[in-house]
Amino acid sequence: MSTFSINGVELYYELVGDPTAKEAIVFLNGVMASTNSWAYQTELFKKTGFRLLLHDFKGQLKSDKPNGPYTFHQHAFETVELMQNAGIEKAHLVGTSYGGEVALRMAIDFPQFVKSCVIIDSVSELDSLLETFVIGWKNLCDQLDGEAFFWGMAPTIYSEKFIRENRKMLEKRAQAMKLFPEEYFIGQTYLYDTFLQDVNMTSELSKITCPVLIVNGEEDILKPSKFSRIIHDSIKGSEWVILPDCGHVTIFEQFEALNTCILGFLTKITAYK
Repeated sequence: MSTFSINGVELYYELVGDPTAKEAIVFLNGVMASTNSWAYQTELFKKTGFRLLLHDFKGQLKSDKPNGPYTFHQHAFETVELMQNAGIEKAHLVGTSYGGEVALRMAIDFPQFVKSCVIIDSVSELDSLLETFVIGWKNLCDQLDGEAFFWGMAPTIYSEKFIRENRKMLEKRAQAMKLFPEEYFIGQTYLYDTFLQDVNMTSELSKITCPVLIVNGEEDILKPSKFSRIIHDSIKGSEWVILPDCGHVTIFEQFEALNTCILGFLTKITAYK
């Protein structure tokens, strides 16, 4: 657990696993998340022999929050710099939501550093409903009330089944967000503005030539499967999996099925390279 300075901005990161491992995975967070959001993935992929790099983007919980908005190219460049600092020349990228969009930008702008991409519940363009959801999150941030923020955004990211079956856990998460500092919500607004202004990259997806796996939850109302289809149709040779009974936060809701998909995809790539 360390920090790395890029142009005066401190990024929080974690490097996990055998430093001599031949294969590395860079996990890229969703917008509201932090490195610990990958808890259901990190232990498995460490055990299966991968070196893992996780970090909070600038604007996120444990990293600096310089004035935004930013760009996805900046996030991609900073991730590449962090990889090089960690001694990782080339990596498999696993990104969820905002992190998947950073992964797409990395594969477009810095292909020499990318072995493959797993894109989870992500988009390459906006529609009016998605834009409205994110504007609603910005308005919730303005209240600086973590509990109200959590319950305001929860219906847009979790499936009805997950909410019904995990009410007590979600209540604990809502209470925990009451303790988040004001700067967390300021950073969130910078990231939301980045997304709204810079996520459009569909026309560039054909440049991506590395192996790509696209995964989305069937019940995701925030970034529904039509966006995954756009990405799949735009990237030659990409694979696409839809997970049933799953909302937007696939890394929590269907982590076992997701991990199976990722591990199978990476095993195929590394076995036949």
